[in-house]
Amino acid sequence: MFYEIRRYQTQPGRRDDWVRYMEDVVIPFQVAQGMSVTASFVDEEDPDGYVWIRRFEDEEDRIALYANVYENERWKQEIGPEVHRLLLVDQIKVTRAVPTAISGLR
Repeated sequence: MFYEIRRYQTQPGRRDDWVRYMEDVVIPFQVAQGMSVTASFVDEEDPDGYVWIRRFEDEEDRIALYANVYENERWKQEIGPEVHRLLLVDQIKVTRAVPTAISGLR
């Protein structure tokens, strides 16, 4: 099992719009496709910073879930373009993290 910790920068001043879109559209859509979303955060020190965490059982699970989400026509036609309007996509940072033996996320 592992997690993706995804760090985003929104377009300047658009974080509130982004959080609304994530909570109303992106997260519900991804969960409906089988994605496990563990957490969603705003950065207390960066007014345009956003972090969220997704969980995967293994690499096969990640590949299948990525296909369910990112190859879906709704993502391609509606959600993806809006994501690109709200985020600075060239600044997305993804960290794959495996919980340690005593982690509460095991």
